[in-house]
Amino acid sequence: MANFVDKSVLIDEQGMFRALVRIAHEIVEKNKGVKDVILVGIRSRGVPLAHRIADAIENIEGIRPPVGVLDITLYRDDLSTLSYQPVVRPTTMPVNLDGKIVVLVDDVLYTGRTIRAAMDAIIDMGRPTAIQLSVLIDRGHRELPIRADYVGKNVPTSSKESINVKVHEIDYVDQVVLQQEV
Repeated sequence: MANFVDKSVLIDEQGMFRALVRIAHEIVEKNKGVKDVILVGIRSRGVPLAHRIADAIENIEGIRPPVGVLDITLYRDDLSTLSYQPVVRPTTMPVNLDGKIVVLVDDVLYTGRTIRAAMDAIIDMGRPTAIQLSVLIDRGHRELPIRADYVGKNVPTSSKESINVKVHEIDYVDQVVLQQEV
């Protein structure tokens, strides 16, 4: 596995807040409110981002959409190649997904494989009207035909760079860092 060192801070705490509030506004606008919307955070950093977007939507609309937590471990297409014993954490959905607009929330969109796994998991749980995707960072390099509906920031990267999203709930700081392989 490659080692990476911090190259630059792309988004600080205020920038992350602004990006998530903008995403919340876009979700409300595109869906003409949030009546049938459920936000589903992909473990691990997608979960706090989904809660923050829900908070922002509540400030905008006066209604907080439900937030689900999705663990995609068993849906990964590289599960059989992992040398370690994967840890499966709980998935929780506060409402039935049938007929809902599911907005998947993740930190970084890269190859698209995580999102494919998340969509497989969602479909196994119900039949939503639509699945939309919200990401804080889209760094390109797609291997699957997947695109985000809501993007905090597009960051073109090289194959020798990585994006590290840090959230206060897990990392005790809010920032997005561009890292360089060494």
